[in-house]
Amino acid sequence: MCGITGWIDWTRDLTQDSNSLERMTETLSLRGPDASGTWISAHCALGHRRLSVIDPENGAQPMIRHSGDDTYVVVYNGELYNALELRKELESRGRSFTTTCDTEVLLIAFIEWGKSCVERFNGIFAFAIWDVTEQELFLARDRLGVKPLFYSTAEGLFLFGSEPKAILAHPAVKAEVGAEGLAEIFILGPARTPGQGVYKQLTELLPGQCMTVNREGLRKTKYWSLESHPHDEDVAATAEHVRELLKDTTERQLVSDVPVCTLLSGGLDSSALTTLAVRYYEQTGQGNVHTYSVDYQDNDKHFKAHAFQPNSDAPWIERMTTHLGTIHHPITFDTPELVAALRDATFARDLPGMADVDASLLLFCREIKKGATVAISGEAADEIFGGYPWFHREEALNASTFPWSLASSMRADLLAPDVADWIKPLDYIGDRYSQAIAEVPHLDGESEQVRRMRQMSYLNITRFMPTLLDRKDRMSMAAGLEVRVPFCDHRLVQYVWNIPWEIKTSGDREKGILRKALKGVLPDDVLTRKKSPYPKTHNPNYLAAVKGLLLDVLNDSSSPILSLINVAKVREIADSATASSNIPWFGQLMSGPQLFAYLYQVNLWLKEYGVSIK
Repeated sequence: MCGITGWIDWTRDLTQDSNSLERMTETLSLRGPDASGTWISAHCALGHRRLSVIDPENGAQPMIRHSGDDTYVVVYNGELYNALELRKELESRGRSFTTTCDTEVLLIAFIEWGKSCVERFNGIFAFAIWDVTEQELFLARDRLGVKPLFYSTAEGLFLFGSEPKAILAHPAVKAEVGAEGLAEIFILGPARTPGQGVYKQLTELLPGQCMTVNREGLRKTKYWSLESHPHDEDVAATAEHVRELLKDTTERQLVSDVPVCTLLSGGLDSSALTTLAVRYYEQTGQGNVHTYSVDYQDNDKHFKAHAFQPNSDAPWIERMTTHLGTIHHPITFDTPELVAALRDATFARDLPGMADVDASLLLFCREIKKGATVAISGEAADEIFGGYPWFHREEALNASTFPWSLASSMRADLLAPDVADWIKPLDYIGDRYSQAIAEVPHLDGESEQVRRMRQMSYLNITRFMPTLLDRKDRMSMAAGLEVRVPFCDHRLVQYVWNIPWEIKTSGDREKGILRKALKGVLPDDVLTRKKSPYPKTHNPNYLAAVKGLLLDVLNDSSSPILSLINVAKVREIADSATASSNIPWFGQLMSGPQLFAYLYQVNLWLKEYGVSIK
């Protein structure tokens, strides 16, 4: 995994501006701590920071290859899980290779098949290829958007980067935010509308999208999206199909030239991937699998079960590590560490994020990095298989808004009246919801109930899942750790998308078809464990600490957030006894303490990034 950046300027000689390229590239040093490289020509500059995973000695970037009289240069962030098959096919067509890395496979695939090469890739990726002869840049992003890619057309240039910070390092781009950006922050955040870069001069290339940039301009094409088809397999055949797909994608993602581990919570998803990893390691003679789990100081004393988090992970982690014989590494954090990490988590995202949910993951990844470079995570299973409570609750299904944003009116009330009048937060979220619903590919003749469940699945896959994938990428890469997500294999996502709801919930259970698929893979008690989300701290000291941070912000007349919020209303909530209630402010994990931490992050971001509101 890596960080990529660069820009095109048709009006001047970029070889005279190598300093800007170096600055942009250096902002991504945490994503790629192992090596740095740049390539610059008259009108195109490319930068790369490398985290070495496959063929560490020979995979340096930018990578240059020649074909006849043509020259191609690539910067690439990601992994191709079908690189071996592609390489064999390309060799059969007369292509030769000088490395074993997938970067070269990707570049040779482009040289052989042109822009349609993306349709052949199975992986997570964001890349840019400069065709020297054609004077054209081709960029693409993986189908589910696991790897990020932002761009800007400020001042007639074309700039791109794995993270906003790389683009913001160029003098042509200003950290400006308008009405839409503020609406994204205050009514949708930490989610983002697909394609929204929040900053006025920034856009995100969509998942499953590619783009060509040349002297004629910029052209974007969607090369993949979810397709709806009738499902013609019964429950048993469906379970078998899911099991084979999950086994195949997990084994593909265990390939690495550096240490691989798994993230284990003792839940259905992480336990399944860990079991498959252990079996694969046994078959290939690779020794023991290392597993990692996260918890918080004194959580055992303060944990209270509720609908969103019915039980704690610790006993289930022990159950699985004992059952599988993994080498387990429990990681525990205390409140002061979580609070301090809110700052680094904000810089990792270049935006306010999921508060302690981000901060704890960043700390967790830093600890994992001490023993591994690649980790396997169960991220996205709930969005794909329908595991969240809101898939099963009428009030969420009938809410006519994003089910993780049921507190929109409360959030709108936190804005200063003039800001609310300007950005119209409730209209904004309503428009974004309507936009999402209009995209859903329905089948003719679907019943209203079938349509509603398809809509809910679509919202989760295209709106909520990207929030968690963004979190996973930013926090892990800020620690120089690559996290792979087998449940995001596009073949699995596409297949499960069309499984009827009554089959998805086989046995009258959430993720019922996944449980059937894993029968015989997991112990029965783990197989039937009720969903429990990523763990967060329940220590009341955390609430006190983040409330103190926010009050310090409110008491500082120079705080940039003060002109944007209803200070009296925020103080009222901070003083309220219900501030720590379990009514979600955003999704399952963000309630009172996370609201305070989020507003603190907003102020930190506005201040440290020098954001102008225009």
